[in-house]
Amino acid sequence: MDQLLLLLLLLSSSESDVVTLVGGESHCAGALELKHQGDWRPVEEYYSFWTLKAADVVCRQLDCGSAVSVGRREESSERSVWRIRSDCVQSRSALRECAASDSSPFTLNLTCLDSVRLLGGTGLCSGRLEVKSNQSNPSWSSVCEADFDQQDAEVVCRQLGCGAPSLLQGAPYGEVEAPTWTKEFQCGGHESALLDCRSSGSDRNTCSPGRAVSLTCSEPVGVRLVGGERRCAGALELKHQGHWRPVGDYDNRFTLNTADVVCRQLDCGSAVSERWRKESSERSVWWIRSDCVQSGSALRECAASYSSPITLELTCLDSVRLLGGTGLCSGRLEVKSNQSNSSWSSVCEADFDQQDAEVVCRQLGCGAPSLLQGALYGEVEAPTWTKEFQCGGHESALLDCRSSGSDRNTCSPGRVVSLTCSEPGVRLVGGERRCAGALELKHQGHWRPVVGFYSLWTLKAADVACRQLYCGSAVFIGERKGSSGRSVWRIRSDCVQSGSALRECCAASGFSSYFLNLTCSDLLLQPNISVSSSVDGVPGAQQQGFQVFRRSTFTISCSIQPQYPGGSFQLIFTSSNSANNYDSKPADNHSAHFLFPSAESAHQGNYSCQYHLSVFSQDFSFESSLLSVTVTDPAPFFIQAVVLPLTLLTLLLVTVGLYFYCKATRGQKACRQEDIELDYYNLGLPAAGEEGAEGAELQLHGAPLTHVYQI
Repeated sequence: MDQLLLLLLLLSSSESDVVTLVGGESHCAGALELKHQGDWRPVEEYYSFWTLKAADVVCRQLDCGSAVSVGRREESSERSVWRIRSDCVQSRSALRECAASDSSPFTLNLTCLDSVRLLGGTGLCSGRLEVKSNQSNPSWSSVCEADFDQQDAEVVCRQLGCGAPSLLQGAPYGEVEAPTWTKEFQCGGHESALLDCRSSGSDRNTCSPGRAVSLTCSEPVGVRLVGGERRCAGALELKHQGHWRPVGDYDNRFTLNTADVVCRQLDCGSAVSERWRKESSERSVWWIRSDCVQSGSALRECAASYSSPITLELTCLDSVRLLGGTGLCSGRLEVKSNQSNSSWSSVCEADFDQQDAEVVCRQLGCGAPSLLQGALYGEVEAPTWTKEFQCGGHESALLDCRSSGSDRNTCSPGRVVSLTCSEPGVRLVGGERRCAGALELKHQGHWRPVVGFYSLWTLKAADVACRQLYCGSAVFIGERKGSSGRSVWRIRSDCVQSGSALRECCAASGFSSYFLNLTCSDLLLQPNISVSSSVDGVPGAQQQGFQVFRRSTFTISCSIQPQYPGGSFQLIFTSSNSANNYDSKPADNHSAHFLFPSAESAHQGNYSCQYHLSVFSQDFSFESSLLSVTVTDPAPFFIQAVVLPLTLLTLLLVTVGLYFYCKATRGQKACRQEDIELDYYNLGLPAAGEEGAEGAELQLHGAPLTHVYQI
């Protein structure tokens, strides 16, 4: 059964004591216990990786407002527990069971708010504000905008474990018919809880529509990179629940996609690399679920407490970024100088060329630039970079390039640089052919195999690699065991299946002896070649040989099954005494046509179509079978019309002679009528006496023979 459904069924059961928090200071704090299969047990924490986002589901079901912390309590010995994975609670991804029996000394401790909550927002730090008093059997009440100010908002945001309030207004998260809080809050801003604030004024029973408080708190400023050569590189640390801890990397699940979220939150441009560092012993770390971050949740909501010797180091760019694209290698280019408190600036197309683009793509860890044009990924009102870049193409960073020209203050609409870089290299090695073998990825300048063990690759994910190699579809996934452990890239199958590029799903490297082995269906299908003539109108199917008349018009067509976009066709010609490669033509609608206005002897020979593709930094070509073309002179018209085969003319003369001989010797058996009729039939003439025999035209090989006299 789906885990979330099971949990919700348990929580919404008519039994009031199915789930509870015990041992805390209030009924909304303590160890989480679950009654399942008739047995009360605590919920295990160590291997379940419970995030704040998952805990919030339980808090709301307990009518306890929002979750503010997830912790662990260690018992003196192992005990029977229920294991419920965090990802089961956060989504409806189907797992067979949500609650599994286990034993562990670690149990889950939750702290929920019993007096304040935000509903309908985009996360735990935004929504419509509701308050509940500590009286017995209270209900949740909305707060009227007139009874709430900025200092009140600061207290609520702090109580929720969020950052300072960034937006306070009526009803952006929806207006509902609910009771209204009856007093005006008068907080000083330093209180730890909203209900600790003084309140005054007359009781309020109603609130004007659209005037119920909606609040957005900023995410807490609790992410940093430490120990690196600059601010945007180093070990990743997260401040959560009041503690700074490094971020651990359990099973190498932290992908470059997730790292990019962190880099942007730090105003550090794009992520370009990540790696793990092994400490001498285990330590307390925050483990961040990569899939949780990719769903749009804040880092704080996706963090779980854990112990590990593995910690993460990230490298972000502090001077270049691409925004609004389809991945890490495309978007609108923005640049920031190394000066303090500088802002990001767009780059005008007039100040940027192909060599500049090569430097940016290399700096981002991507392949060569494949598209450079204005405003492809949106036009924004932003400052414009004031100098023209003059890169040689070999520089390691854009700001290392020379710049010149007068300062530019404006850029024409639609002329801000948008850039698409190709994805870095992928290859299959050690197989019997190019489209089979161990999968290797070039990332951060290194070719390394992709680990097979624990990656749980599916054929759907492997298809992405096969298509990128222009090798058709994946037909087999296996593992190859090496003689010793090698540095590897770990690529999560579920990340690839979501549509992200292979590099973006690449997690921090480790060591393994198990490598992913793929077999793809094959190369692209062979191109087709066909020919048609203005005289004969031959259909476009592939032919082995074809005759055209001298000075007639003929066309040779190249085509290929529409598997992949782009490419070009080149017509290759060879004969006994010459060879020629005709100019390439783009594969428009997966085909190209080569017109010959007047056929001559020089056009006689063998032709083939060669299909070319430039994929990332690799060039591929695929050739059709040979087509033989012969140029002939057309036969004279009178020969085609009246020439009779010699054997048929001889038969006609013999038959006529036999007829006159029979008339001269009437009555003899040799001149029986049926013999004469047989001869008529053999000639294709009506038998004597049949209607239409007189004046009939003799049809020989489809052409009428005139002047056939009646006999």
